[in-house]
Amino acid sequence: MQYIDNYPPVTEYVPHPVLSEEPYIHPTCKIKDSTIGGWTALGQNSSLVESSFGDYSYTDGNVQIIYAEVGKYCSIANSVRINPGNHPQWRVTQHHMTYRRKNYALGTEDDVDFFQWRRNDKCTIGHDVWIGHSAIIMAGVSIGTGAIIGSGAVVTKDVGPYEIAVGVPAKVIKKRFDDATIAKLLDSEWWNWDRETLEKNFDDLLDLNTFLNKHIPIKA
Repeated sequence: MQYIDNYPPVTEYVPHPVLSEEPYIHPTCKIKDSTIGGWTALGQNSSLVESSFGDYSYTDGNVQIIYAEVGKYCSIANSVRINPGNHPQWRVTQHHMTYRRKNYALGTEDDVDFFQWRRNDKCTIGHDVWIGHSAIIMAGVSIGTGAIIGSGAVVTKDVGPYEIAVGVPAKVIKKRFDDATIAKLLDSEWWNWDRETLEKNFDDLLDLNTFLNKHIPIKA
């Protein structure tokens, strides 16, 4: 048996190939009835079902997203689950044979109403949201723009814009910026810049004060 390390030689970590308007989708991904924006990347073994995935957002791999709207510039770490499966706990048995009836030869049609209930309870992820490794976003939860969800968190309640939530169940521990700054960032809607504007002003996104001074008009 031969021990092999660092093959092929890795000189720099590159999470995804060079991107373009055409989404990058790893061959192991599973996509169904979904829309995907430009400059996006879906890492290996990711799945996207009846969902939308905004421009510049990416998954790092092993991510499952169903019945959800994901905004632009979202960073989704490995093994995240957005809108996991639910079960009818109000029935005598919550086993999925009650809605996947065809699989068990207990009916000729599956429970359409149950699946529609799940669709109606979709998740909404704002823009520029960072979701840490193995976090779970439960059905019906909304995550505000600019928020951070800590690794391993189980999010059962809405998280506001630029809030940081961690733990099980997840609780908001602080905000990234003060309320006035958050309001200015939300008003700027920089995530809606076209490609030309993004390239022209890219460096401004690297420094908060520079961005605020240059792109937030002073109100009379």
